[in-house]
Amino acid sequence: MAFALGTTTLEWGRQTYVMGIVNATPDSFSGDGVMRGEEWLAAAVAQGLAHVAAGAHVLDVGGESTRPGSQPIALEEELRRAIPVVRELARRASVPISIDTYKAEVARQAVEAGATIINDVWGLRMDPDMGRVAADSGAAVVVMHNRSQPKDAVQEARLGGRYVGVEYDDLIEDIKRELSESVELALRAGVKPERIILDPGIGFGKTVEQNLELIRRFGEFKALGYPLLAGPSRKSFIGYTLDLPPDQRAEGTAAVVALCIAHGADLVRVHDVAMMSRVARMADAITRSRVHE
Repeated sequence: MAFALGTTTLEWGRQTYVMGIVNATPDSFSGDGVMRGEEWLAAAVAQGLAHVAAGAHVLDVGGESTRPGSQPIALEEELRRAIPVVRELARRASVPISIDTYKAEVARQAVEAGATIINDVWGLRMDPDMGRVAADSGAAVVVMHNRSQPKDAVQEARLGGRYVGVEYDDLIEDIKRELSESVELALRAGVKPERIILDPGIGFGKTVEQNLELIRRFGEFKALGYPLLAGPSRKSFIGYTLDLPPDQRAEGTAAVVALCIAHGADLVRVHDVAMMSRVARMADAITRSRVHE
């Protein structure tokens, strides 16, 4: 199925696409936030362009950290961080730009600045205006599953935050049901079905064990009938499994990326674009019998 994003077309099922992360934040859990020093905008744009050179098919710009235990920031601050980066990358990069936000006004201004994807970590459930903004803009929408609650987050100095004590009646069926509810919000707002991507929310409101089960059963989300995004990059469940801090989780991320692709992921959201692009190409050669040009 062809998926048009501005002048770019993604063909779901043809290959796995790589989404490169650009964190316009000072406090990203992964340590790659660029909001440091006076030249932060140039640093963010340079990071995005480097991702494209390394093989990214999409760039995902975020101005607010969503790590376990993070604190929300004001709308004005998120706009100040994210919109200039979106504008410059939309002007200079050769790939579609995604805005990582759950705030409708940030999404609206980002689309005006050139974004063609809205990546909402709360699946349109946090801001009641998000569905309308998405529908009116014609942007594609990533709806993610999320049960994150500050009370469930615990912090460890070396490994960072993780979620504990999160309960599901049936992990996969509960996620599928709640994703379907987000899809309904999108459809009722007027978002076209072919503009929707689903993200089961690896790392968001799930314990280490629940994340591992989610990945093991990732293919079950194909039954919902939408393209799937997987976002495991450097996340705490990898760190707690391997006892490694965020800057040493590349191999663990690669294993998860390969498994998610084997189970049907269409798009992977990653920090280490060059490495994960190679992982995706190799996984595609095996699972899709396809070697990328």
